[in-house]
Amino acid sequence: MNPPAASALHAPVRGTSLHDEVAARLRAMVFERELAPGEWIDEKALAARWQISRTPLREALKVLAAEGLVELVPQRGCRVVELSDDDADQLFPVMALLEGRCAYEATRNATAADRALLRHWHDELERHAAAQDRDAYYRANHEFHTLVQRLARNRWLDRSTGDLRQFLRLMRGRQLKLPGRIDTSIREHRVLIEAMLAGDASRAERTMHDHLMAQLAALKAVRALEGQSPTHERKEGRT
Repeated sequence: MNPPAASALHAPVRGTSLHDEVAARLRAMVFERELAPGEWIDEKALAARWQISRTPLREALKVLAAEGLVELVPQRGCRVVELSDDDADQLFPVMALLEGRCAYEATRNATAADRALLRHWHDELERHAAAQDRDAYYRANHEFHTLVQRLARNRWLDRSTGDLRQFLRLMRGRQLKLPGRIDTSIREHRVLIEAMLAGDASRAERTMHDHLMAQLAALKAVRALEGQSPTHERKEGRT
């Protein structure tokens, strides 16, 4: 299910499943960093913006808390989860295993139409890499990886990968801030798409695994450049 468009995040909420719609909007705000990591959520302001009572908003926040995207703090309210460096160091290797398996099964299962769709999203990555458009590259990269996950056609793999992918999105491609990382990333993607289009599932799995681990290495390098300041992301704002 696609998240609401950014322009829709400020419109009044309408519909029968109110807290589901509110939850979807809140997720989009978190992933787009309209609500930044560590930020306290102003329930009163959001309820006024969307012209709703605070009851469906609180129900939606409970949903996001169950997903691990926000945390409810007694007597304080609710804030967006902020992943620590240790969280990232532990998460990326797990995602590397899961996404590697996704690439393996997607390569084995892909139809001609599937391969055309993979090629389409790879071409989008090439275009944004050439323009050095970090934000657009991040978005296309998310679409590509989500597509590979879907094409694996394994509901258990899809569930596990999808649940954890949400936490990667909290970092919003921070590793792409490393100078030269977009160029390195697109080279990794070229090897991956070549393996997938050739039907080489084992090579696709290895390449995807290594691609995720390279993202972690880039993230660590970004931390070093930032002086590993724990407040850097909040000071930088929503990017």
